[in-house]
Amino acid sequence: MKKKMLTLLKENKSFLIFILLMSVFRSAFADWNTVPTGSMKPTIVEGDRILVNKVAYDLRLPFSDVSLIKLGEPVRGDIIIFNSKVSDMRLVKRVIGVPGDVVSLTNNRLMINGQPIEYQHLTENTLSADRVEHLLGIEHMIRVKKSGSSLSSFSPVVVPNNSYLALGDNRDNSSDSRVIGFVPRDEIIGRTKSVVMSFNYDNYYIPRADRFFHSL
Repeated sequence: MKKKMLTLLKENKSFLIFILLMSVFRSAFADWNTVPTGSMKPTIVEGDRILVNKVAYDLRLPFSDVSLIKLGEPVRGDIIIFNSKVSDMRLVKRVIGVPGDVVSLTNNRLMINGQPIEYQHLTENTLSADRVEHLLGIEHMIRVKKSGSSLSSFSPVVVPNNSYLALGDNRDNSSDSRVIGFVPRDEIIGRTKSVVMSFNYDNYYIPRADRFFHSL
């Protein structure tokens, strides 16, 4: 039995090395992440597979959360992926506040460090509206309920050191820093800027060709 096992390993040595290297690459450098909810609509939709750059901020020991070298820090507007201990889930949200920022939200309108954020109204229907949010130099889409929600406002807060305030682009339908609190720096595992592929969950998982390699 032992001899047969050794022979099998020898015959498949190249394949096993490939699997190991691929696992190391996905663990420490880049991977894709499935987005199962609509909390980042309209930027990211259910069924998107987003590319996760795991060396955007840290070089980590493979198969662990141990940071070997800090390569950068999240900036306002980044879409981050983090393992939330509070929610016990991997989440995808947008950085709104960095350490030291004073942030408030009134009727889905942000104010950062005393500066009101500008919005441009786009499409709307009876229930929701899409807007362009001019996040101090970063333009991106958000979605809000026309009737608002309990998440539409919060009083000014100061983002503490080594933490970030992150919100979903679907502002009235996202469990983000308004629910789970600030995101600790050591929970952030990477950043995304593009969709790799996408499948329509509501239509037999048919691929959405227009979202393949779509920039965010």
